[in-house]
Amino acid sequence: MKHFRYIATAACTATALLLFTGCTKLGPDFSGIEPPKMPKEIETANRVADEDIAEWWQIFDDPVLTKLVEKAYGQNLDLQSAGLRILQARAALGIATGMQYPQVQTLSGNLASTYKDRHIDSAGLNFDIGWEMDIWGKYARGIESAEANLFASVASYRDLMISVLAEVARNYINYRMTEERIAYAERNVAIQERVTRMTEIQFNSGNVSELDMQQSRTQLYNTRATLPGLELSKIKTVNALAILLGTTPEEVRIIVDTDDKSLQDAINRYIATGRQGTIQLSEKEQDLLDLSYIPEPAFDPHHIIDASLLTRRPDIKVAEYRAHAAAAQIGATEALLYPSFTLFGSIGYNAADMGFGWGTAAKNLSVTAGPGFSWNIFQYGRLKNQVRLQDAKFEESLVNYSKKVLQAASEVSNALNGYLLTRKQLEERRKSVEATVRAFNISVTQYHDGLVSYQRLLSTVEKLTLAQDAYARTRGELAADIVLLYKSLGGGWQMSSGNAYLSKESMKRIKARGTDWGDYLDANRTLMPEGWK
Repeated sequence: MKHFRYIATAACTATALLLFTGCTKLGPDFSGIEPPKMPKEIETANRVADEDIAEWWQIFDDPVLTKLVEKAYGQNLDLQSAGLRILQARAALGIATGMQYPQVQTLSGNLASTYKDRHIDSAGLNFDIGWEMDIWGKYARGIESAEANLFASVASYRDLMISVLAEVARNYINYRMTEERIAYAERNVAIQERVTRMTEIQFNSGNVSELDMQQSRTQLYNTRATLPGLELSKIKTVNALAILLGTTPEEVRIIVDTDDKSLQDAINRYIATGRQGTIQLSEKEQDLLDLSYIPEPAFDPHHIIDASLLTRRPDIKVAEYRAHAAAAQIGATEALLYPSFTLFGSIGYNAADMGFGWGTAAKNLSVTAGPGFSWNIFQYGRLKNQVRLQDAKFEESLVNYSKKVLQAASEVSNALNGYLLTRKQLEERRKSVEATVRAFNISVTQYHDGLVSYQRLLSTVEKLTLAQDAYARTRGELAADIVLLYKSLGGGWQMSSGNAYLSKESMKRIKARGTDWGDYLDANRTLMPEGWK
């Protein structure tokens, strides 16, 4: 009974300490960050809601692009790694949470034999418990910091997802742009082949010199020489998409390759025979620019940007959560300046056999319990400087946050103005193509009539090839500018909401290893949150 009185006394002591001391969280309480002033073109924006950017790739109305995006979300290996970092952050939060409870709970036993004057056997069983009470909020701040780091890992996943989806779209657009450039190049090869045949006929008839014929052939060969480089660009783009989708190039080709048999028809419509066998190109716009491979977005350029969208960008949320974690570390470090209070207890049962048998063994049941404290009273500024260090890190995180917001505003401005100006450039490119086609038709006729030299005709052929290639490249740049704009707005991560952040393959391997994850891998705990906290 006496031992139980000791235990009751220790329990009452612990209860009294908890009631009278309570828990105070040292350090600053994080209440968010005031974003820096936005540029005027963003401050005075029309409202673009979240749903307008959530699935931005749909504005291209391209089933192939949509399929690529969906596969990238489900299979990208970098995203799978980011999901595992969320799981790691959850485990780190679990470690921090566990520090609220008794930090020492040890069951130990021993059995020993001693030979001196006599043979003595001894045995003991002890249970020790120790609990540093969180008087100053050291462990509470640690939990707060770990939780903020967990949210930061979620935001990092979403930030990576935005980049991955944008890269998928950008590479797909580059693939289609290269296809369009190849189509224009092949059309121009067909034109130059006919010009070369015309020149060869003129040479065989003695109407022109061999120089004209060789110059025509040179231009034809140079245009043909561009095709292998463009085909290589397609191969590289397919390989890049394969990495983004976590699959093989063969699988990507099955998705992106189109059985387009319309090119020869387009060439036949575009190239006609004029009077006396001369070549003439169609000047109708539907024939002139009918090689359309690049997806065209249904985008309203008069939408200006809601500034609040920027502060919800995942990379900016990462900076915010990192700042929150840094703020919590100030309080956790500051708690080291003050005394720590501990409740400890031990129950032990020990027995010794003096050589006469265990029946006559000396037995001892011991109970020890009580409070204790420790205080780093002579720390020579080490702890204070640790607090200062954490405070400086927190201030740096605030500065980094402001920089991130300004960078986001700059990216939006660059993308939006890039789109508007590239659209103007495309209109001029279109006019340039029309003008070069008209110039080609005139030069062919005048060359046939002997009014201009072959050099004039050669020049118009060269300019036609360059103008059409530049037109295709500008169309690709215009579509890519839309991708950059939605990326700068932080669009695309919403697709992950309510879905698992761990791949089925990773979960299967983790479970097969037999490590006890408790409920961490339950379906409800592996889902991405719907929005931001």
